[in-house]
Amino acid sequence: MQRYEYKVIPAPRRGEKSRGVKTTEDRFALALTMVMNDLGRDGWEYIRADTLPVDERAGFTGGVKTSFQNMLVFRRVIEAEAGAPPKLLAVEEAPALPRLGPAEAPVAGVAPALGPANAVAPAVSNPSVAAE
Repeated sequence: MQRYEYKVIPAPRRGEKSRGVKTTEDRFALALTMVMNDLGRDGWEYIRADTLPVDERAGFTGGVKTSFQNMLVFRRVIEAEAGAPPKLLAVEEAPALPRLGPAEAPVAGVAPALGPANAVAPAVSNPSVAAE
């Protein structure tokens, strides 16, 4: 999975003058071409143009006026992680906790011998405790 970083810039408002470029549309196209080629040299890939609303204060009264801005969206692959699997957010690693349950490997050694249980109950010195 590739990871990207994004760059959003305002679209040019005026065309670029150049020899042989006479119409407004051609000048504007030249301005867009120059912006896209400049960013393309740095690895930015053009994605799309968006028109987004922007609220701004108007005049001394501070009234809100909504205008629309044309933005160009670019992206490029994050170089540090190109071709590498995505890193998960690091959580502080806790020390390994002891596990309950059977051991991983049998413990070497001899187990103590167990004999039969005694059939005779031990004598109780306090009969009131035995009655309870």
